[in-house]
Amino acid sequence: MLDLKFVLENLPRVQEALSQRGSSFDLSPLEKLNQERKALQKEHDDLRFQQNQVSNEIVQLKKEKKSAEALHALLSKTKETSDRVKALSEKISLIENQLREILLQIANIPHVSVPIGREVSSNREIRKWGTTPHFSFKPREHGEIGESLGILDFERAAKIAGARFTLYKGLGAALERALINFMIDVHGERGYTEVLPPFLVNAQSLIGTGQLPKFEADLFKTTAGYYLVPTAEVPVTNIHRDEILSVEELPISYTAFTPCFRSEAGAAGKDTRGLIRQHQFNKVELVKFSKPESSYEDLEKLTNDAEEILKRLGLAYRVITLCTGDIGFASAKTYDIEVWFPSQGHYREISSCSNFEDFQARRANIRFRRGPKDKPEFVHTLNGSGLAVGRTVAAILENYQEEEDVCIPEALQPYLKVKKIQKP
Repeated sequence: MLDLKFVLENLPRVQEALSQRGSSFDLSPLEKLNQERKALQKEHDDLRFQQNQVSNEIVQLKKEKKSAEALHALLSKTKETSDRVKALSEKISLIENQLREILLQIANIPHVSVPIGREVSSNREIRKWGTTPHFSFKPREHGEIGESLGILDFERAAKIAGARFTLYKGLGAALERALINFMIDVHGERGYTEVLPPFLVNAQSLIGTGQLPKFEADLFKTTAGYYLVPTAEVPVTNIHRDEILSVEELPISYTAFTPCFRSEAGAAGKDTRGLIRQHQFNKVELVKFSKPESSYEDLEKLTNDAEEILKRLGLAYRVITLCTGDIGFASAKTYDIEVWFPSQGHYREISSCSNFEDFQARRANIRFRRGPKDKPEFVHTLNGSGLAVGRTVAAILENYQEEEDVCIPEALQPYLKVKKIQKP
């Protein structure tokens, strides 16, 4: 959430930033409501001042034992003023809630380093790593490979649940589990504290990270009012909601495995086969809480930490900076890491690493104090996939495929106890 004072003092800048995102959000109601609130607040404060003066007069009249008529007149006046103050307080509270609801709908302002553009073509490639494999045969798609090896079963998953679900079997299930453990272990080596959060969250947690109210259609909601987590970003970021941290604690780095649940409301017809776009998938997440002055340095570190997984697995990838029209609602800057898929002949996203600056921290009220007497400041929050596990399985199946079998990356062999998944 943006700071109201900042938005009102920088309306042209904020409107331009939203336009660069491809948003036509109208900020004028915000300005109008704030002017109304200020007028009501002035009347409220003036009446409170009058109340204090009348209270002093009443005390003085009682001391001087003035006539009951004079005292009654003042008491009547006090009641009228009190009723008006109460009515004004209710109106001000209502307007403040309306202002907050509008602010919750406004996207974050992109960082100055983010490329300006509304199309994917405006994204900027930063670097590449690794060599894309070459095959003496036509490379197969990961879903076909998984079914031929008997480790992925889409048909039975559809029978159990529906489209966009997968049943992992045998070494397929073991590979998924091995990747989760491998990723958590690597991130632990690199200074992240492992947490295992709830997989159900309340609405306030989703408001804090920016999924609500704008993206409710993308979520699964239970009859009890809880939501299934769309990503571990939500519960892990909310670990410190409504807390004031000390500057010595920062940066705080967490890693967490969770299943993720998404309705994919806007993805009709996209990647309906395979592991790329599922209603349920596993992910290892990286979350950081940083000082404002070092959050972009921490973004680089977090991105490098996500890349380390692909390096150890020997999977070719590239890193791109998303343009203003492609970054997420809450993000100020995002790097996408894309891994090579031989069957498609191009790179596909496997991680997004973002700096939200104080956007989420304002919504979740996460602050820190530099010193015992210093005023609390909002932290900067960051997160990234480290990595999406199903997509990593897909990338391994495609990049390590042989004509019939699939080799296991050396880094995973101690976890799986096999070097190859063979056709039954």
